[in-house]
Amino acid sequence: MSAEKTRSYSIDMCSGRIMGKMLIFAIPLMLSSILQLLFNAADVIVVGRFAGDNSLAAVGSTSSLVNLLTNVFLGLSVGANVCVAKYTGAGKEDGVSATVHTAVSLALISGAMLTVIGLLGARTILTWMSSPPEVIDLSVLYLRIFFVGMIPNMLYNFGAAILRSVGDTRRPLYYLLFAGVINLILNLIFVIVFSMDVAGVALATIISQTISAVLTIRCLMKERGAIRFEIRKLRIDVRIVREILRIGLPSGFQGLLFSLSNVIIQSAVNSFGATVVAANSAAANIEGFVWVSMNAFHQASITFTGQNYGAGKNDRVLHVMKDALICVMLTGLILGRTVYHFGLNLLGLYTTNPEVAQIGLERIKWVCGLYFLCGMMDVMVGMLRGVGYSVMPMIVSLIGACGLRIIWIFTLFQTERFHTPMYLYVTYPVSWGITFVFHVICFIIIWRRIGKRADA
Repeated sequence: MSAEKTRSYSIDMCSGRIMGKMLIFAIPLMLSSILQLLFNAADVIVVGRFAGDNSLAAVGSTSSLVNLLTNVFLGLSVGANVCVAKYTGAGKEDGVSATVHTAVSLALISGAMLTVIGLLGARTILTWMSSPPEVIDLSVLYLRIFFVGMIPNMLYNFGAAILRSVGDTRRPLYYLLFAGVINLILNLIFVIVFSMDVAGVALATIISQTISAVLTIRCLMKERGAIRFEIRKLRIDVRIVREILRIGLPSGFQGLLFSLSNVIIQSAVNSFGATVVAANSAAANIEGFVWVSMNAFHQASITFTGQNYGAGKNDRVLHVMKDALICVMLTGLILGRTVYHFGLNLLGLYTTNPEVAQIGLERIKWVCGLYFLCGMMDVMVGMLRGVGYSVMPMIVSLIGACGLRIIWIFTLFQTERFHTPMYLYVTYPVSWGITFVFHVICFIIIWRRIGKRADA
């Protein structure tokens, strides 16, 4: 691949109008994330339509646990993204190369660790979550097969984070499109033709993830610039690891804390039985498409801020924040209300049970209709991470979002009056709104501190 062709995939984030470039960055990323979500959606739809509600509940109810176990490590990919973006903006090619090879090494290590944890701990953790007896064996089987594919899962996510850091969001989209088609075909073959149930959809997922990982790493190996990956340079740079951990570890713990609160909510949902679990799983899967669409602007805020801050162009950072907030708010409002309007039709893709669909619509009403608050909260987190502050948003999220949800579940939710699914779902928009306000306050404090350092 020529240097000219390689450069055509990148975006100059440090000059020119921000909004247009942010959309060029975010839209392929949005589509990539939707395709990645389709891996799980295809699993849920196929088992829901062809294997029954118990299989639907078994696959869908594992998503919060998967997020809980993977978010700490995926947070490190955020740290890698920020480091590469910062070194790219500052023109430090040695720093970019060291970060790339350290990040791939971390992907291999974290993937191996997750495989061991998933294989050994699946049944124990699902038991702690009060998984319904009628679905726990299927859930354990699905999880154990799914976690065999953690190394390619991590390789794809770290590799895509590296490409995003220089503005390349198109090639990860192409790779996921190809892998997504393979995933769908294999789902249908394994479940309908070979009657493999949840084992079939798990196997299809890890095969497709392996394909996307191989294509992404191959892409990095063919690069001509500083982000080129070479196997012989694969090593851990302690200095880079410290930087990645400083930004990525708090990010990962923040994701873990959100997932922990969601696991607690899932445990509360499990107390209502398999019908509500199936409805909750289907609705949450649909909502995921709205979330990843908004999350593209969270990723844009991190990368654009990191490059401009690294280049010393602090005046552009505030423009990044304004444009990202406008984009994420409009995306959340439009998609959230659209999903609610067509909620029953969408839920009908996942289940033929009218009761399951009606219960699922209740969750969509409270969560998806106000999802824009979550997107705005995430953008402010991205702004803070982009300028190198990751511990503060973690603490704020712990108190403002996770803490409120957990307190609610273990207090008023335990009373007869509030012990309904609706009073679980309402905790989401309330916690998002409160946490967003506190993140804005934190950013103002940090920005003033940065301004004083620049004037000194």
